Amino acid sequence: MTDELKETLRTGLTRLGLSPAPEAVDKLALYCDRLLEKNQVMNLTAITDPAEVISRHFLDSAALLPSKALTGKTIIDVGTGAGFPGLVLRILDPTIQLTLLDSLGKRVDWLTELCQELDLPDVILIKGRAEELSLQKEHRDRYDAAVSRAVAAMPMLAELCLPYVRPGGLFMAMKSNKTDEEIEAAEPIIQTLGGEPPFVMDYRLPDSEVYHRIVTVSKRRPTPKGYPRKWTKIKEAKV
Repeated sequence: MTDELKETLRTGLTRLGLSPAPEAVDKLALYCDRLLEKNQVMNLTAITDPAEVISRHFLDSAALLPSKALTGKTIIDVGTGAGFPGLVLRILDPTIQLTLLDSLGKRVDWLTELCQELDLPDVILIKGRAEELSLQKEHRDRYDAAVSRAVAAMPMLAELCLPYVRPGGLFMAMKSNKTDEEIEAAEPIIQTLGGEPPFVMDYRLPDSEVYHRIVTVSKRRPTPKGYPRKWTKIKEAKV
């Protein structure tokens, strides 16, 4: 990443209300370089312009940080893919205790190598299916927060993510700002899983006309036995 693009990244983070350390900007620059290199042989992102990676991946992921809700918390990024949003959050806020979960072993292997190069030895990486891992005692109702940018309807995301969150914790989904219908459709399963009605906050990516939203669900009680259901049942969620 060029010095000019680093300055673009730094400026964008500042406009989000963040004060990035120089080391964090350098790590994000290396992250971008390695992402685009690996993307030539593995499908990690449809975005191949470094400036767009900054805006659509890094700044979008960083939009979760200004509220300080994740500072010092244990977080699981469900369906992390190429590491978004979790790895960006951890680079910008070293107090976060991060677990990255993805179902594809090749992505987890690449993220493991990337974390080593970025000197992030405390990041935990797990290959597994979200609906299966949360049934295990060491992961169920354990995390302060679950986050996800996965491309899935809100009812599905809620069932995949909320079982990881402890009572008093948060589930934060990053969605399009045109998702009112699916958020409304998710409210019954959110209540069943122990969550409160979602709180929606729309935001604009710096230096763009792109609007996205953060859907935050507070969890008030443990997820009941029987959830999450098997994947075939979760897929039947109506939007």
